[in-house]
Amino acid sequence: MKLVPIGIENFKEMIDKNAYYVDKTNLIENVLNEQSVFFTRPRRFGKTLNMSMLYYFFSIKEKENAYLFNGLNISKNKEAIKHQNQYPTLFITLKDMKNSSYEKQMNRFKEVICLCAKSHLELLNSERLLASEKKLFQKYVDNETEDNELEKSLFNISYFLYKHYHQKVIILIDEYDVPLQAAYQYNYYDEMVEFLRSVFSSALKTNDALEKGIMAGCLRISKESIFTGLNNFKVYSILYKSKNEYFGFTKKEILQLLKDYNLTDYVDEVKE
Repeated sequence: MKLVPIGIENFKEMIDKNAYYVDKTNLIENVLNEQSVFFTRPRRFGKTLNMSMLYYFFSIKEKENAYLFNGLNISKNKEAIKHQNQYPTLFITLKDMKNSSYEKQMNRFKEVICLCAKSHLELLNSERLLASEKKLFQKYVDNETEDNELEKSLFNISYFLYKHYHQKVIILIDEYDVPLQAAYQYNYYDEMVEFLRSVFSSALKTNDALEKGIMAGCLRISKESIFTGLNNFKVYSILYKSKNEYFGFTKKEILQLLKDYNLTDYVDEVKE
C-alpha cells in the first residue's frame, strides 16, 4: 500500500515518495482560464499542497521536475501542457506572520521577501537589469530592505523577472490571511490592512509584468478593506460548488480511498 501522506504539503515530496495522491491537477486548467483568483477554504483542505503543485507546474525553474505530472490528469490536456514550466513564478507563504506587533510583522515580511529573492539569484547577473535595479534586488537578498521599500518589493521582483526572462510572471500567495488574524488579535489591524493593501495592489493590479495571481487562505477579507481596486479578482469560497472538486475530497474520492485501503466497512462511520 502507498504511504498515507499525513502532513506533506510539498507536491514534489508527495510524488517522489510515491505517497497516495488524490489527483487535483485539473485545478491547473481552471487557473489557466483566470487572471487573478482567490480561493478560501478551511484548514486541512489541501490549499498549500495545491499551491505547491501550481508552482511546480508553471515555474520556469522547475523543468527538471516536469516528470512529477506524468500520468496525472493534467498530462492528458494538450493545451494546458503547453504552459508547463513556461513562467517565472513567485511563491510566497505568509503562514509564519503571527507576531504580536506590527514591527515584528514587518521584520518577518522582510524575511519572506529575502527568501523569495534568494530563489532568483540569477537576476544579480542579468544583462537586462539596470545597475540600480540589481542594487535594489541585492538589498532584498541581503535582508536589508527599508520598511518604506517593502510595499513594492513583490512588485519589483516580479518586474525584474519579467525583464530578465521576457515572460510575464505568475505570483502565488499562500495563507494571505494569517498576518491579518494576528493583527486583529493584537490590535494593529488597521496598520496591517493598509500595508497588505499596498502590497497586493501593486503586485496584482498595477503590474504589467503579471501573467496570473493566485491567492489562498482560510478567511475572506472584504474587497473594500484589502482588495480595493482589484476588480478582476475572482473569489471562490467553499460555497462555489463548481470549484469544490479541487479542494478537499469528493464523495467519489473518499469511497475510492476506503476501497484502496480495504476500509469499505467504515463508509457509514466516515460519512458521519
